[in-house]
Amino acid sequence: MDFDSVIRDSIEEGKAVGPRILAADQGISVPGGHFAGSIATESASVEEAVEDVRRIAAMKPDLIKLMISGGVMDATEDGEPGVLRMPPEIVKAACDEAHRLGFKVAAHVESPESVRVALENGVDTIEHGARPDEEIIRLFKERGAAHICTISPALPYAVFDLSESHTQPVGQRNGRIVMEGIIACAKACLENGIPVGLGNDVACPFVVHYNFWRELYYFSKYVGVTPAKAICTATIGNAAIAGIDGETGSIEAGKSADMIVVNGDPLADLTALREVSGVMMKGKWIPSPQVKRIPAVDGLLDKYM
Repeated sequence: MDFDSVIRDSIEEGKAVGPRILAADQGISVPGGHFAGSIATESASVEEAVEDVRRIAAMKPDLIKLMISGGVMDATEDGEPGVLRMPPEIVKAACDEAHRLGFKVAAHVESPESVRVALENGVDTIEHGARPDEEIIRLFKERGAAHICTISPALPYAVFDLSESHTQPVGQRNGRIVMEGIIACAKACLENGIPVGLGNDVACPFVVHYNFWRELYYFSKYVGVTPAKAICTATIGNAAIAGIDGETGSIEAGKSADMIVVNGDPLADLTALREVSGVMMKGKWIPSPQVKRIPAVDGLLDKYM
């Protein structure tokens, strides 16, 4: 399960052309937890969690990923998406060992309870999030943690017609709860000076690699930020959260030459980011990059912009 770091290294060594990758490799879940047994291993005890962190660390990832809560896709009850799956003691053991080994910890969490447990026990970044209360905001500040806003995976469940999303009414209701929670968490964090980054949870239904620009669009539309703020959040903001802002994230002397070129003005209209006419990665210029698109997916997403 070290595919991510293998591809990362291949790009770094010049054997393949691709983006900068910060790899988590295999996630850590619990029996019956989110993606347990597929992209995440199952830790049934504190001891197993520590061993799993050590085993994954040996693959040389850039961070450790925990699956602390369930999600919309594996919710078992109407109105309760993101139920806490990973016991607090396992979260703490995994975070303590990861930090001892020099890794930051990211966590999939989609309910207030799971956000609270994650922050109380050492998680560095909250992926997705949920509607926060004063205690959660305090924990964010106390931990120096960041929120990664991911509207893209929740939106199809929440707003598509059921005939289009191919989910059940319970999935739509749970999707709305998660989407509203993500948006509320982002707004509250911004209001309280807590770092916010953007992610799109690619490979979820209707979320594809070439559509990251949509996350910036959703962030502006639903969280209420300007296009400039959305672009800064996705670039220098993400880089700062990942700890690589001294290398990339902005166009400055001494930094890696990383940028995209588009024909329109994204400061006026973020949809200008949709058509990329050129990419520069570490100074290597790639003109007119060709992307294999999925018209049916794009058509549905465009319908609900």
